[in-house]
Amino acid sequence: MTKPQPQPIDPAQVPELARQVVAADRFPMLASLDGDQPRLRPVSPVKTDGFTIFVANLRAYHKTVEIAANPRVELCYMDDGHNQVRITGLAEIVTDRALLAEIWAANPLMRQYLGSLDNPQLIVYCIRPTQVRYMQEWSLEYFEVPLGASS
Repeated sequence: MTKPQPQPIDPAQVPELARQVVAADRFPMLASLDGDQPRLRPVSPVKTDGFTIFVANLRAYHKTVEIAANPRVELCYMDDGHNQVRITGLAEIVTDRALLAEIWAANPLMRQYLGSLDNPQLIVYCIRPTQVRYMQEWSLEYFEVPLGASS
């Protein structure tokens, strides 16, 4: 079996390639720490603004405790071609009522499931990127995505 050869990538295209992967993956994986044990689960972002990602959560979920203890998280997106984007960042709870209302209005499933924006179980995290990396399938090499390239 011959080794796959990735296509050459123009570094100027990396931000757009990364945005395409993020747009293609509806259920990225979110990694957090439970003490010294890594935990990984699929999530469904409720808003994406460049590489800033918003994720809804319920207070009863264990990741609430994990993120409160250590807000450093990582999201991994993968498209059908196995290209991936890793967004390393800090998760913070969104408290801006206007932003929460915007997210609420755009997410009918959230409205149906939770009933009210004031549901005490609802938490929305904003994951602000500290590093974004893109990797083309088989290249085994990450390309740094400039943080200013998110729009």
